[in-house]
Amino acid sequence: MPLQVSDYSWQQTKTAVFLSLPLKGVCVRDTDVFCTENYLKVNFPPFLFEAFLYAPIDDESSKAKIGNDTIVFTLYKKEAAMWETLSVTGVDKEMMQRIREKSILQAQERAKEATEAKAAAKREDQKYALSVMMKIEEEERKKIEDMKENERIKATKALEAWKEYQRKAEEQKKIQREEKLCQKEKQIKEERKKIKYKSLTRNLASRNLAPKGRNSENIFTEKLKEDSIPAPRSVGSIKINFTPRVFPTALRESQVAEEEEWLHKQAEARRAMNTDIAELCDLKEEEKNPEWLKDKGNKLFATENYLAAINAYNLAIRLNNKMPLLYLNRAACHLKLKNLHKAIEDSSKEFCSLEGIECQASEPKLSHHIPSDLHVYIQMA
Repeated sequence: MPLQVSDYSWQQTKTAVFLSLPLKGVCVRDTDVFCTENYLKVNFPPFLFEAFLYAPIDDESSKAKIGNDTIVFTLYKKEAAMWETLSVTGVDKEMMQRIREKSILQAQERAKEATEAKAAAKREDQKYALSVMMKIEEEERKKIEDMKENERIKATKALEAWKEYQRKAEEQKKIQREEKLCQKEKQIKEERKKIKYKSLTRNLASRNLAPKGRNSENIFTEKLKEDSIPAPRSVGSIKINFTPRVFPTALRESQVAEEEEWLHKQAEARRAMNTDIAELCDLKEEEKNPEWLKDKGNKLFATENYLAAINAYNLAIRLNNKMPLLYLNRAACHLKLKNLHKAIEDSSKEFCSLEGIECQASEPKLSHHIPSDLHVYIQMA
């Protein structure tokens, strides 16, 4: 049960009441104040202060100030008069309960009204903000529409001006064409007149000077025929080069699938025969394939790792020395490394393998068969 506070002090004027209430060491945050027209309650556990006011007050304009362990109330009277006491005397419990309930109902109604007023004010603010936003958007839209209309008018004027310019240009071109046609017609008429005049003069001269006889005019006609015959065309030759093939038969007569199968079997047989090579002991099965080694060398050449590419081509040549592209690609690697003698040697071997000639690597006699543009070998086959 809370303890009633009785050590309070109050003073009054005709318009206001000043009430001082000690908090007695209670935290300010735990203080609860409830005030209506006829009821004032201060709850700061375990203490409680209640006052059933002598006359009604204006609770909306009244104030409460908390500080220095004291609450000071400034209660403004609705009617200017002096009170005999702060609280009404002779109030029983039922009347107190009715006053409390009435005060609570009044506070609730006032809070409800305040909430509704706040909600109404908020709606009004939102409505006003929405109307302002719509007005701004309408102005922006109108501004954009005006800009579009101005741009459309400008574009229409520019298009009309361009059409007018094109029309004038076409008219000018038409006039120029007509003038050129007139000039050409005049030139043609003049040329026809000249030709007609020349033909008339020639006929007159021929009639007056030509001797009598049947064959007198054949000399000129034969000469004209000789002048009109064109000269014979010059004789030339066309050189055709064919891509060398492994099999000498023509492509239309050969079976490409059977030939590739035969080459594959030959490569497998060579790999089986070369199993005694020491370098093949630690290699995988696909690494023993000359075609795989050739592709590996091409990739190393593309990354400018020429020494590793030469090693790959060397091992591929040991497995199959009948593949001309291996010598060709190795020659390109030597050419990049400035090993010119090695490049000539491999180029000679590649030429010999293409022509079916057996030659020694050390003989430079076949160097004249090497193409002059060795940079073509850099493009890997």
